[in-house]
Amino acid sequence: MTAREWLALAGWIALCVGVGLIGGLATSADTAWFAALRKPSWNPPSWVFAPVWTTLYVTMGVAAWLVWRRRSRKTALWLFAVQLALNFTWSFIFFSAREIALAFAEIVVLWAFIAATIIAFSRVDRRAAWLMVPYLAWVSFAAVLNGTIVRLN
Repeated sequence: MTAREWLALAGWIALCVGVGLIGGLATSADTAWFAALRKPSWNPPSWVFAPVWTTLYVTMGVAAWLVWRRRSRKTALWLFAVQLALNFTWSFIFFSAREIALAFAEIVVLWAFIAATIIAFSRVDRRAAWLMVPYLAWVSFAAVLNGTIVRLN
């Protein structure tokens, strides 16, 4: 790999992890508001989220980089950018605005854009598509959790 490719890889990972870090500022699960919400018994402890999301953001960055390296990438990277923006927005809707029902609607849209991104990535680089699958699985779990929190509250 060239120095440019290494730099691009680092940039894609930094972008994704940076989105997660900034979004994490809105995600203070230790607030009295969040603690007061009724949650299902299968709600993971708060400490689980940071390592899971960090891993997912790194794999998302690698996936985007794999696609970026190819010629026919415009649509795939556009979809990636949209889903990343939706991912970023969810934390602010749920935690900062405390609009849990709106956050549920938003995560459903996010899920659809992740699925579309995976399909688009598969047409460019199948490895990139597979790297996005754990992210879709986690967001699927998060959507069910968000929906359950809406129902319980």
